[in-house]
Amino acid sequence: MFLERACELAARGRGNTSPNPSVGAVVVREGHVLGEGFHHRRGGLHAEVEALRASVGETAGATLYVTLEPCNHHGLTPPCTQAILDAKIARVVVGALDPNPKTAMGGVRRLREHGVTVDVVDAPCARELIEDFAVAITRSRPYLTLKLATSLDGYVAGKRGRREQLTGERAMEFVRELRAAHDAVMVGAGTVRVDDPLLTVRPPHARLRPYLRVVACEDAPVDPESRIFALGDAEQAAGYARTIVLAPAGSREAFRPLERVAEVLYVGAAASRRLDLPAALVALKERGIASVLSEGGPTIASRLLAHGLVDRLHWIVAPRLLAGVGAFPALTPTHDGVLARPLSFDTVTMLGDDTLFSAHLKDTT
Repeated sequence: MFLERACELAARGRGNTSPNPSVGAVVVREGHVLGEGFHHRRGGLHAEVEALRASVGETAGATLYVTLEPCNHHGLTPPCTQAILDAKIARVVVGALDPNPKTAMGGVRRLREHGVTVDVVDAPCARELIEDFAVAITRSRPYLTLKLATSLDGYVAGKRGRREQLTGERAMEFVRELRAAHDAVMVGAGTVRVDDPLLTVRPPHARLRPYLRVVACEDAPVDPESRIFALGDAEQAAGYARTIVLAPAGSREAFRPLERVAEVLYVGAAASRRLDLPAALVALKERGIASVLSEGGPTIASRLLAHGLVDRLHWIVAPRLLAGVGAFPALTPTHDGVLARPLSFDTVTMLGDDTLFSAHLKDTT
């Protein structure tokens, strides 16, 4: 019960703690909550310290429930293990161990060495909270979520180039929440040409890190007047940063007009005129982006899956049938291959009349 409450608290920090994980903590004595806290923003108080400072009553001999192993190193803030020892906490219940191989088990070891009882329970809600962090901290690319929305028979549109609104309001609200939880939202050039999306979060969420919108261009630029490059007073006030364009390094002249409206990242081999998608994601990670939500169309979705770059798949199915001459499928064959990592579906959720199937992609390395 108390660890689940810590997970609920931790979720409030999503989108603001990146590249650090979202963490929540609860201090309890004899079944009564003394204090609660969560990590609000990168560089701010960690969840354990906030919960201890918020505690009403004596913390000596109390139990601390925390979603992630307490840190035992100096970063932007002092180690949480010292705050726990100073508060004379008797027992710590940890939802998940630190996935960072450089710091894993350091907090648990130090607390146990100083006589604190530490129970690591491997809670599902705690693991879910750090799914993105666990990938980003161990790989050269960001954590990547792929969102697909299709008809019941697997199409995104009744005809190539036609814009279709397949899903209802509940599903749209879910997608807005996804955008707010990631550092960046990415689409392919085809989506920009057909839908001309803003890719904003409406209504705006309170967010400390700027929203980033990314356009992955396979081999040709998009129109500089596209709405995704809009950065007027309203967008700046809502916390949007300049849009990023991912472009092949061998096509600088073709993409130069976009440099006045976007931050263009040229990636891949110097002579390449086709986007190197794995290199593009590495460039985003080097740019400080730890998590990406891809809402791109069939081409970029298929390439991401074929390259094994997807960590979490959200597939929303609308109760409609679109099959017919010219109907456009959700995934298309690519010369990169087939699905590189096996799917493991873990949740099915109703979003109004639509059905959400969620899966993580297993690491086969």
